[in-house]
Amino acid sequence: MPRQLFVTTALPYANGNFHVGHIMEYIQADIWVRYQRMQGHAVDFVCADDTHGAPIMIAAEKAGKTPQQFVADIAAGRKPYLDGFHIGFDNWHSTDAPENHELAQQIYCDLRDRKDGSLIESKTIAQFFDPEKSMFLPDRFIKGECPKCHAKDQYGDNCEECGAVYAPTDLINPYSALSGATPVLKDSEHFFFKLSDPRCVEFLSQWTQDGKLQPEVANKVKEWFSVRTNPDGTTSDGLGDWDISRDAPYFGIEIPDAPGKYFYVWLDAPIGYLASLKNLCTQRGVDYDAYMANPALEQYHFIGKDIVTFHTLFWPATLHFSGRKTPDNIFVHGFLTVNNGEKMSKSRGTGLDPLKYLKLGMNPEWLRYYLAAKLSARNEDIDFNADDFLLRVNSDLIGKYVNIASRAAGFLTKRFGGALGEVPEDGAALLHQLRTQHEAIARLYEEREYAKALREVMLLADRVNAYVDANKPWDLAKQPGMDARLQGVCSVCIKAFRVLTCYLKPVLPELAKQVEGFLNIPALSFANVTEPLPANHVIGSYQHLMQRVTPEQLDALFEEKEAATKAEPAQAAPKTIAPSVVTASSDATAPGGEPLALTIGIDDFSRIDLRIAKIVHCDAVEGSTKLLRLTLDVGETDESGNPRMRNVFSGIASAYQPSELVGKLTVMVANLAPRKMKFGISEGMVLAASHGDDKNNPGIYVLKPWPGAQPGMRVH
Repeated sequence: MPRQLFVTTALPYANGNFHVGHIMEYIQADIWVRYQRMQGHAVDFVCADDTHGAPIMIAAEKAGKTPQQFVADIAAGRKPYLDGFHIGFDNWHSTDAPENHELAQQIYCDLRDRKDGSLIESKTIAQFFDPEKSMFLPDRFIKGECPKCHAKDQYGDNCEECGAVYAPTDLINPYSALSGATPVLKDSEHFFFKLSDPRCVEFLSQWTQDGKLQPEVANKVKEWFSVRTNPDGTTSDGLGDWDISRDAPYFGIEIPDAPGKYFYVWLDAPIGYLASLKNLCTQRGVDYDAYMANPALEQYHFIGKDIVTFHTLFWPATLHFSGRKTPDNIFVHGFLTVNNGEKMSKSRGTGLDPLKYLKLGMNPEWLRYYLAAKLSARNEDIDFNADDFLLRVNSDLIGKYVNIASRAAGFLTKRFGGALGEVPEDGAALLHQLRTQHEAIARLYEEREYAKALREVMLLADRVNAYVDANKPWDLAKQPGMDARLQGVCSVCIKAFRVLTCYLKPVLPELAKQVEGFLNIPALSFANVTEPLPANHVIGSYQHLMQRVTPEQLDALFEEKEAATKAEPAQAAPKTIAPSVVTASSDATAPGGEPLALTIGIDDFSRIDLRIAKIVHCDAVEGSTKLLRLTLDVGETDESGNPRMRNVFSGIASAYQPSELVGKLTVMVANLAPRKMKFGISEGMVLAASHGDDKNNPGIYVLKPWPGAQPGMRVH
């Protein structure tokens, strides 16, 4: 039966442009929404700018603008990102819109005026006040000396040096980050949502553990309900009351019957989901209250793991106790790192600018595919690696998928007027295999296991390419009397390409639209993919569907990064060797858990210099849980004839202790261009083996040569 779904992503704070982490979340949700629509379900997909709070107010003041104008200018820059990456929100709104003011105030009153006892209470608390700015200071705008490790210039809620958590009043020599003035303590009445109330504790204890959250998220949330020891040695007694008010001056929504008091931004921000939906309903002439009252309505939120607390405690409690529907699921994803686990940072030059990506003419669906190929249903971090990006896109999308159409379409249009022929028996069996996978692939999309779904699709593409290689249409075209066979083989390829396109359509919507036009077929869905095309169906003329990624494009994309990290001028930017042949492996058994890579020539292989290396020293890398720093002897000497060592970072910390590796021989890529990383320069790559299904087959195994090998020997 058709479902009615209400889907959102986290609201971005309106103090800056989108970064690639935003784009990753929007792509993840967009893929799921597109899949649901391909299944015939009705989906309303909305988001909004999170516009309130002291940081916005302060940033606007520095820019010489009103807060309203400041956030309007930010909002005006959203469209190129969303359109550029084919992210199809049905509505984009603002938390400063009338709908959000109305809903936030009504929800607050519903919590306050409950017949079984109010869940809102007021308390007088002491807060730091800036006498020069005449305003109470948020914790992050108070700085001082850490009371634990005595590091200077630490924030008012935690120390970035030692990790201690404390109250702003615990800081030594506190000062205002706005004016530099010494803040004074001043009493103020604040309003609290009584999360410690037994009603809330009972509801949240059940709600967070009944399957609405991923298991790892539910387990983490469970810890918050019991007494526990904090990193600073103090204890927490489970859920505490939530301070939901701020004092004027504050850019936000006024609290009813409380002059000079405003809602804390995290109370009204998630209500922005509902406000954006209500605005969409108004545009469509739909009754919002009736929409939300539909018992079959499903509500889903895609968020990052840094805002789990607000979405798994505050948000469901706010909705439930104000008499509203709670989410059916909160889908939590991890962070996106760049090039071997470096966190994105403008100051370190490790960011990936989405708008720059588009301005360079890079295909947005390359990024959609690459991110999807790494995303799972778990809240795990994923890494954007430039070399991996190039190989995966060129191998999967060009070498395996697009290659199928390009190898067959020309013969059909030139020799048979584009008409499909009768499918031979061996081709019919192949097409049956492809079509019968639609339920399994659909289930993986439903479960947000995109990486597994795309892995299955590419295994199917391998089977199709194996069929092409076995039948060699280019040879059939030269043989007299083989026209029917040629037409049949190419028809199998086109029909298989149609099925694969359907499976990829949630990830590659624009490419799928081009394919639908080229094949002269209706819009693809998971329902019609099992319906075969008639034998006399005529396709259009084939136009090249997608270009390859080039190393030069990736060099340009990360050009700022290289400048920011001040890499030595003599170091050339890394160049990735592109395969010279586009014929893909057809091994459906996937040795080692993943299909073989594209075929390469001996010239390609000879450009890779593999050498025996001795691990002279090894130690852990401070600040990384993945990397070990290896000092390697590759038999090299410097100008004076002294041994020259190589410094290499390797992501094998989960498998080896440093002491296990010292003195051992291994194999390394010796002519890989040095790469500047957060922790230093890496001068090569150590080879290791692992299974493609690392969840069920964990383990990393560093290659070890047989006795007799010596540092510097080349591997042929």
